[in-house]
Amino acid sequence: MELKQATTAYWLGSDKNDSLQRVQGISFPDKKLMSEHKKMVKLAEENDHRKKGLEQDLFFFHPLSPGCGFWTPHGARIFNTLLAYIRAEYVKRGYSEVVTPNIFNSDLWKTSGHWEHYRDDMFTFTDGEEEGQTFALKPMNCPGHCLIFGNRVRSYRDLPMRLADFGVLHRNEASGALTGLTRVRRFQQDDAHIFCRQDQVKSEVLGALNFMKSVYDTFGMTFKLERSTRPKKACGLVDDEGNPDPEGIALWDQAEAALADALDEFIGKGNWRDNPGDGAFYGPKIDIKVFDALRRKHQCATVQLDFQLPIRFKLRYTAKAKDGEGDNFERPVIIHRAMLGSIERFTAILTEHYGGKWPFWISPRQAMIVPVAAAFNAYGESLRERLHLLGFAVALDDSSKTLNKKLLLARKEQYNFVLIVGETEEQNNSVNIRTRKNTRVGEVSVEDLIERFNKYRDEKLADDIVDPDQDDSDAKAAFKAKQEAKKAELKAKQKAAAEEKRKKREEERRARELQKEEAQN
Repeated sequence: MELKQATTAYWLGSDKNDSLQRVQGISFPDKKLMSEHKKMVKLAEENDHRKKGLEQDLFFFHPLSPGCGFWTPHGARIFNTLLAYIRAEYVKRGYSEVVTPNIFNSDLWKTSGHWEHYRDDMFTFTDGEEEGQTFALKPMNCPGHCLIFGNRVRSYRDLPMRLADFGVLHRNEASGALTGLTRVRRFQQDDAHIFCRQDQVKSEVLGALNFMKSVYDTFGMTFKLERSTRPKKACGLVDDEGNPDPEGIALWDQAEAALADALDEFIGKGNWRDNPGDGAFYGPKIDIKVFDALRRKHQCATVQLDFQLPIRFKLRYTAKAKDGEGDNFERPVIIHRAMLGSIERFTAILTEHYGGKWPFWISPRQAMIVPVAAAFNAYGESLRERLHLLGFAVALDDSSKTLNKKLLLARKEQYNFVLIVGETEEQNNSVNIRTRKNTRVGEVSVEDLIERFNKYRDEKLADDIVDPDQDDSDAKAAFKAKQEAKKAELKAKQKAAAEEKRKKREEERRARELQKEEAQN
């Protein structure tokens, strides 16, 4: 057992309750588990995204805009690559991207119910020209998407309608809660809302879950699923007079059952668990807990079912006409879903997950061109320009540093590849490649280099694959075998050197003994 710290905390996390003394500590059944835990804690501290973000010049914060990150060119590349990745997936999966305003009249939030449940966490202000008009910066996109759906008559043939939005959101987080990129006031989400029919709910939830699995497989993360059910302040459970509302209760029951059916089909019964009372006020949800390389749990993706907002916004679509009947209208169901969640928060998680060693496809520093002498700077610059126009993050070190210092600096800054150019490379229109791990790939033509880079980026391959045409697992096994062979060779050399040194010492000892005997004689 080990005590970590003593602090004060509000009872049940509410500042309306008494302040209590809180003592925090850790304990494990044996010392080995304690040591493993401490090792992970140390690794987490070394890879803290706030530290890595400054070291790699990705983002920073300023007191003149608390809780709002400033993204540098390198950080913006990661940010935009994440957006581009999700946008490409949207095209494959039938989503349509929309753009909505940042500021809305408070009447919108009163209609949605957020004014009642979320007002304290919103940035609000009054219109100086029109007395009594209150506005707020949007903390979420769903009410705006409801306005888009309700802007014209929709048909059952239009559904499902999948609206995606990367709009800027603001939430008035307490200053003491702000923590790097994981808790901010200004952020963007890969937010989308699916408007669908009742009979499409299960297939759309399954589609969102399969989307989520594809995303987290790409980043090498595992996940667990939880169904969060109705909270105490859930909408629709009581009528205007405070009495239980049978229709509202039935809708909640139906929504929770639909999520359970989808989870059973996606991952199997018994492979997910309930999280009672942790649903949103407008509907139950599926929380996805993802695990990073340090085995820490994060809340990123979510899939939420909503029967309440369509009622509040009076949304409807023309249903398929029945025999002998005219047009009739039905109410859609809304599925709120996000894969990455907040791009800011997800970037923080990835920074720590990779330890600052970004995979090539998302790396802000994909290659550094290093001329062996100033005479080859022009060739290096022409190569940098060509790769830059192809969309790769490439830099040129044309400084007066020695070659070894340039190579060391490039590895320290976590460039995925170092491209060495000299007389031979200029004549052959080629480069000499070294990896971030200082593996010497050798001379490769520029055309072959571009083909490899495209394959690394488009197929999101691991960096330790020297030949991108190889299978990932085979390449890793070959790389490991090569490293083991190098270790064995080094060990043999060290053993031979030690033996040689021992023999030399023995010869010197014998020589001294002979000299001593001759002196005595």
